[in-house]
Amino acid sequence: MNLQKRTPRQATAEARPVRRAGLALAAASLLVVGGTACESDGATPADGATPAGDAAPAASASTEPGDQAASPSDTASPTSGARSPDAEEDGTATSGEGDGPGKSSPDRTEKLVDGSEARITEVGEQHYVAKIVSKGAVVATLETDGHDAGLNANGMFVALTLGGDLASWMGNDHQGPGTFALEGDWKAKVTKVGELRYRAQIIGHDGVAGTLETDGHDTGLDANGVYIVLSNGGVISSHK
Repeated sequence: MNLQKRTPRQATAEARPVRRAGLALAAASLLVVGGTACESDGATPADGATPAGDAAPAASASTEPGDQAASPSDTASPTSGARSPDAEEDGTATSGEGDGPGKSSPDRTEKLVDGSEARITEVGEQHYVAKIVSKGAVVATLETDGHDAGLNANGMFVALTLGGDLASWMGNDHQGPGTFALEGDWKAKVTKVGELRYRAQIIGHDGVAGTLETDGHDTGLDANGVYIVLSNGGVISSHK
């Protein structure tokens, strides 16, 4: 085999391309490693991805009035304007008729001469209501509304004044028409003016001091501490 002898310069020239190729491979390896490191340190991601730290905030529910769903605590309470069954069972029942507008119990109760009772309620200035209750039932009602009130309850007379005073008695009655002496030196001139309608002039030392007139119901008067009742049947009675 013939071996061609090479000069040192030729050997060096041939070695240079190999060395350069090795350098190129090393540089390529560094670029690959460097590229991987750059991507992991925040290099720009592929198109369409959002950079870390610049992510768009999550979409929030609309806060416009009416757009936000009401929570259970924001919904109307089912007990508004209504009682629960437990409340109805625990509540104290009141009389179906009541004892005056806006009140569920009377201001006071008084015994009457026949054993029944009067439940008296003040409902305004010089405005009183008295319910006559017998055996648990309301049998009659008197009301002062600008004037005294009176009642003939089967021979028991009841008078209620503008001041809320109440009196009851039996007897001392007179059947009109006619003129009759009353308690306290008063006199009454009773006349019939219509069906179930009578008028009584209350006369004192100085003449007529007052007039009672029934208009479908009994009436009463406080004449300086003397209680007078005139019924729609023409019966008049007084009590001191």
